[in-house]
This record gives sequence, C-alpha cells and structure tokens, in this order.
Amino acid sequence: MPNSVRDNAAGQRYEMDLEGKSAFVTYRRRGSVMTLMHAEVPHELSGRGWGSALAQGTLQLARSQGYKIIARCPFIAHYIQKHPEFHDLLAAAPAP
Repeated sequence: MPNSVRDNAAGQRYEMDLEGKSAFVTYRRRGSVMTLMHAEVPHELSGRGWGSALAQGTLQLARSQGYKIIARCPFIAHYIQKHPEFHDLLAAAPAP
C-alpha cells in the first residue's frame, strides 16, 4: 500500500483518509525533533489494521522529512517498539 499519509502542518497533524473519514496523529515540532502526541482512527474502523497503517505512514513521512521522534502517544510508542526498522528515528533522551 503506498503511503497515503499527508502532513497537515497548519493543523499540526499527519492525516490519512479512510473510507470517507479521517485518521490522524497530532504532533509538535521543535527543530529536528517531532513529538507524536496522539493517534486516532475512527472507532467504526478500528480493528482493521488502519492504526498500524497510519503509524507506519507517519513514521515513513517523518523520516523522509528528516525528523527524529519522541513518541508520547502509547500506540505509536508500542508500534515503534515492535518494528525495529523505525528504532533509528527515536530521538536521544536528554541528559539528566
């Protein structure tokens, strides 16, 4: 499936159209680091793999834009944990 996730910079979110509805991941950018805050797929479309498609597309797009990621969204954090091909996107933790 081609990456159908797009960056809505004005809305500070990545979006994907699904069966006439919209799924999204909200973010905050600071320099070259993007914090992914919240992912949402319409309830009636849950359990069909759309969340994973949204996470994958979001991470691929963030990579192509040159961002490192901080995953505050539990779904995105879990997705990254399960998919080592995205571990390189994780921003280094700040020093104490």
